[in-house]
Amino acid sequence: MASITIERELRLPDDLRVARAESAPHLGPRILFFSGGSALNGISRRLKHYTFNSMHLITPFDSGGSSQVLRQAFDMPAVGDLRSRLMALADETMLGQPDVYALFSHRLPGDGDQNDLRAEVARMVRGKHPLMAAIPKPMRQLIRTKLGRFADQVPGNFDYRNASIGNLILAGGYLGHGRALEPVLFLMSKMVDVRGTVRTIVDANLHLGVDLADGRRIIGQRHISGKEAPPITSPVARCFLSDGRSELAPDKVPLPKRNRSLIEQAEVICYPPGSLYSSVVANLLPSGVGQAIAQRRVPKVYLPSLGQDPEALDHTLADQVSAILAPLQADAGPDVPARALMTHVLCESRWSEAQCAKVTKRHGIPCHRLPLGRAETPTYDVDKVARVLVSLT
Repeated sequence: MASITIERELRLPDDLRVARAESAPHLGPRILFFSGGSALNGISRRLKHYTFNSMHLITPFDSGGSSQVLRQAFDMPAVGDLRSRLMALADETMLGQPDVYALFSHRLPGDGDQNDLRAEVARMVRGKHPLMAAIPKPMRQLIRTKLGRFADQVPGNFDYRNASIGNLILAGGYLGHGRALEPVLFLMSKMVDVRGTVRTIVDANLHLGVDLADGRRIIGQRHISGKEAPPITSPVARCFLSDGRSELAPDKVPLPKRNRSLIEQAEVICYPPGSLYSSVVANLLPSGVGQAIAQRRVPKVYLPSLGQDPEALDHTLADQVSAILAPLQADAGPDVPARALMTHVLCESRWSEAQCAKVTKRHGIPCHRLPLGRAETPTYDVDKVARVLVSLT
């Protein structure tokens, strides 16, 4: 049996491919994203009009916001980014489960009295809260069981302010399934008819760490992102996973077989917009990710963030590509070329031609400037991005 390699030219966007995907999204392309955070949620919400088959490997290493409160209470992975991506991909029409969607998306007020907030959750557990009562049986009973498990084990000093009810249900499911996220993610996906696949890159309670160029070491995502702590003042030199105290070797955190299988099925691989290290690079650190990506002969594109990213301090576009390639090349091996890990950079046309040319000069990766942004705002036009991604297949 002989094998051949076929190369083809693409028009971005390709109106025929876009129309075909839009007419039959259940047969749409398998586009895989390594991401976390909320930066991709708008694109994900639009992409489900073109495909129900996108795949999202998401970091559970967030250590800020309401996710941090749950991590401290239950010594568990972060679930906030997982829940928000599930909601972005959920069927939001009346054919879906709008009552379940409303409950999972509900967030307690940030300025509420703790006793009042605790009582509101208790009403949900009993099925007396309007959001819970609106959900038909037997799904209501199933959700109450998950939330009840959370309520049974929650510490007395738990801070309910600004808590997402969806996160609390995920935490209860995690506790009720032998401290594993995969079963409850699967269940929640079915409850709200998620148009795609959402998984943690690894189902492990770990933290993100970085070494800065000035020699300092920082462990904990919230100390890196510049959102809940002052922004870093020295560029990131390297990134690693940690148990919260010290660095873990990549082989101590292997990519699960089920996620390797997702990569093997992908028709497009995308390193999407998001905080460079905590949302994108973090997903590339487990052992086996680089090897799995290198073995796929599909488009592998980087879509850099627009606007200011505190994590990418002093990074040119070529530096951002280097940050993504570093853990992948370390895992795939020194003989694997950069283009086996990233085939193209698709950057918004506001990036300069000089920045784009530097990417190609340093890495040998073609860099294409495309009009993908919204006028006068540092954000992507989500439909333009979705149409381009669908056209790559």
